[in-house]
Amino acid sequence: MIVAVEGPSAAGKTTWCKRAGLRFVAEYLPTRVEPDGSDPEEQARYWTEVNARRWMRARELEEQIGVAVCDSDPLKLHYSWCLAAVGAGPVVRFERELAAVRQAFTQRRLGFADVVLLSIPEPQQLAAQRAGDPTRRRRHFELHAQLAEPLRQWYSALGRLDPGRVVDGFPTELGDAIPEAPRTDRCDRDLLDSLVDELPAL
Repeated sequence: MIVAVEGPSAAGKTTWCKRAGLRFVAEYLPTRVEPDGSDPEEQARYWTEVNARRWMRARELEEQIGVAVCDSDPLKLHYSWCLAAVGAGPVVRFERELAAVRQAFTQRRLGFADVVLLSIPEPQQLAAQRAGDPTRRRRHFELHAQLAEPLRQWYSALGRLDPGRVVDGFPTELGDAIPEAPRTDRCDRDLLDSLVDELPAL
């Protein structure tokens, strides 16, 4: 079972993962060598590889302990779509990343989590939670807060296409949210294409 814990910055993803009491796939930490966006193809390759490595780590954890919890969705394609949706990133970035992700799906190096636990607190609560965590700088907090609504649209579309795959909120117990068996469509390119078609036009 692969479980993605998702939400905007300061939603409490890492805190929930730690409280779950299992080893988990940590969120991506910037390395300062990320592409600057001048070459959309290079940028798409870079982020798809980053996400594929997190996916493979989730698969390894799944084999070892049965359940792999991921601090943010390894399928991070929603990020470039959300940026484009609020005018903070070019549409071409999403288009290139979508093409790279589709190839990774074909190679089974990336896929959909079996279940996504999604929490999108109100803006005032996000700000309060950010202020209450002095261990994190969250330099791009204001931008990430703007992405909350398109993030909701992304996962709402996935939930409509595949009812039960997206759970609203972080449950008290992980067992309350996970299905009885892994899904068989993790790397389904048709589901990926349907998801993109279901989203509002950019």
